[in-house]
Amino acid sequence: MSQPSKLDVLDSRLSSDDADKFLNDLRKQQEQKQDYWKFEIVPNYFKQSDLATDETTFNYLNEHFGRVKSWENVFENLDKLNEAADSDVCYKVFFLARHGQGYHNLAHDKYGNDAWNDYWSKINGDGEIVWGPDPELTELGQNQAKENYKQWQVELKHGCRLPTRWFVSPLSRSIDTLTITWENITKLEEARPLIKENIRETIGVHTCDKRSTRSIIDSKYSPKGYIIEPGFAEEDVYFKKDYRETVREHAMRINEFFQEIFTLKDNVICVTSHSGSIRASLLVLGHRQFSVGTGGMIPVFVKGTKIVNK
Repeated sequence: MSQPSKLDVLDSRLSSDDADKFLNDLRKQQEQKQDYWKFEIVPNYFKQSDLATDETTFNYLNEHFGRVKSWENVFENLDKLNEAADSDVCYKVFFLARHGQGYHNLAHDKYGNDAWNDYWSKINGDGEIVWGPDPELTELGQNQAKENYKQWQVELKHGCRLPTRWFVSPLSRSIDTLTITWENITKLEEARPLIKENIRETIGVHTCDKRSTRSIIDSKYSPKGYIIEPGFAEEDVYFKKDYRETVREHAMRINEFFQEIFTLKDNVICVTSHSGSIRASLLVLGHRQFSVGTGGMIPVFVKGTKIVNK
């Protein structure tokens, strides 16, 4: 199953003023900076950016991840655009992956959106399912990651370019999804995926979105080749039981991530995170709203322009 569920579509939506509030905060922040990157989607490379594509029926596994033309065309044009670009412009292709189904997703489906948000999301389990903190992938979630592994093999044979950098949320469901998807395609010890706080799920209230300690993450994933970013605290200092991050706040920290990434030379990048993080990423990058189901992925072709305040 690669199409989003009704809950996935609901979770991907912005309220009427989410975008306006984010853009207003972003504008204020940009005015205070010496320089910053402005983002926009380059059209006609992936079907997901086309308003005519129906997200509720679109199956990226059956659509070569959604490419409009051949992979050779995508990456030849990426190279040509970067070669011809001024020093203040660069282009990148991101593969934004969502973790496979976790036990919190199973519980969300079990109880429905209202009951989940009002009660169940605030505790750790119901006696049958444990979803907090930092829930594991279900068997279905593991299989979804395996499906992506199989499809990546197909796309690479058809000319898709292997990413040169991997970034991942510190929550185990995202790291495990990345591992299952990529460990038999590339050597993770050489890829060195970087675990970053800024791309984690919406923070607060929901126990499933509280991460493990640094020590646990380090012991589980450093032997596999993962790197934890500098300054990563032992405890989850960002999680609050009584306050949940807004879409605007989430998008502001996701923007900081992309500001950093656009200083890198790498132009093909994989980011494995969450539905809320992808929703915020699409808002930051200027992409249409587009729902991604558990274990799903959306590629985006992005132009970044460096703006210098005078």
